[in-house]
Amino acid sequence: MKRYHVTTFGCQMNEHDSERMKGMLESLGYEESPSHDEADVILFNTCSIRENADTRFAAHLGHAKRVKRERPDVVIGVGGCWAQSVKDDVFRQFPFVDVAFGPGQVGRLAEFLTSDSLTAQGFFEFEGFTADLPPRRAREHQAWVQISVGCNCRCSYCIVPSTRGREVSRPFEQLVAEVERLASEGVCEVTLLGQNVNSYGRDLRGADGRPRSFSELLRAVDAVAGIDRVRYTSPHPKDMREDVVLAHAELAALCEHIHLPLQSGSSHVLRAMRRTYDRARYMDRVALIREHVPDCALTTDVIVGFPGETEADFAQTLEVVDEVGFDSAFTFVFSPRRGTEAGAATEGLVPHEVKVERMGRLVELVQRRAHERAQRFVGREVEVLVEGASRTDPARLRGRSRHNKVVNFAGLAQPGEMVAVRIEAATSQTLLGEMSLVSRALA
Repeated sequence: MKRYHVTTFGCQMNEHDSERMKGMLESLGYEESPSHDEADVILFNTCSIRENADTRFAAHLGHAKRVKRERPDVVIGVGGCWAQSVKDDVFRQFPFVDVAFGPGQVGRLAEFLTSDSLTAQGFFEFEGFTADLPPRRAREHQAWVQISVGCNCRCSYCIVPSTRGREVSRPFEQLVAEVERLASEGVCEVTLLGQNVNSYGRDLRGADGRPRSFSELLRAVDAVAGIDRVRYTSPHPKDMREDVVLAHAELAALCEHIHLPLQSGSSHVLRAMRRTYDRARYMDRVALIREHVPDCALTTDVIVGFPGETEADFAQTLEVVDEVGFDSAFTFVFSPRRGTEAGAATEGLVPHEVKVERMGRLVELVQRRAHERAQRFVGREVEVLVEGASRTDPARLRGRSRHNKVVNFAGLAQPGEMVAVRIEAATSQTLLGEMSLVSRALA
């Protein structure tokens, strides 16, 4: 039996695409290999959002080149956003690559592998959804559900619109049917995926002729029997409206967690980023969430050292982070991306050492406020969906709360079970506790 190995870089959308690559390969008779060295097909699902993803990918690709030299029959494939962004040069730069494909062309991989002649080919047209491909999920009880593809925003630092195309929503009924099928297979938690999930449905019409909405989709998914948890990522602050916030307050399955990307606390920098909201609008959305869902966990993204960011601008970012008190944050040093407005900037560039120093201050504040926020769980009993053994202590189990907090706990349970855990301690990143006697397994 032939074997494959997939290495994934980047976001949850890429993780989902990789699951579909794996499912498609296994439907063709391949089995997964634990390493590149033993695989007949070596695939990389690439990201081009951050510079460190490019660097990590380059190292992996160098290893694959050595494998190809030793075993010429090995197929090397490169997919994803990076492949799309360098589509005109990929085979010239890397002649040992056999197949390259963009995010919208995952399905063409099977066509390539089953063709009579494996000559180098590239597939880069935007062809919409690949949702009909069979995924091989990492966990049987959790599933990604892609609700849209592409993005209509024009953030000055982001390459996604050029690699994933314009935004297109998947049909409403198709999504609900997919969630119903997943529930019948034993999935109890779904995460809805899109580059901007809360603009979902504006290009669709319901039976009454009116546009569909993200809150309408949330209510339909919440109503599917067997689905105990609903999550989504990522929304855009400009589109975070009251109907979605109210859905968090009213729907039993919709988790008490919202990832609301900030990027900067300075309205001046947000304008340069073309984020289409300012600091006041962002804080208004935070206030709306805290009013209707007081215990909601808020997480975010922050970019440090964007071109033109002054010390005063950065101080405003620190003010927002301190005032909001995020439960966690993904923090990034700005790295220019090819084909973006910010990537071509020549003025106002922030020196690397300044970016690193600012990042240190930001991370310290994020962790301190996250630690303070986490203390609210100590002494409480939280519902935990078990994922497996703890990564730090094999004698304990690991799972996630509805607030998307990692919980390490003592007890006996299987992956996919829902248990109650009494929290005894909390760090900025994790909760620690013991399984309660009232815990129940999922039906």
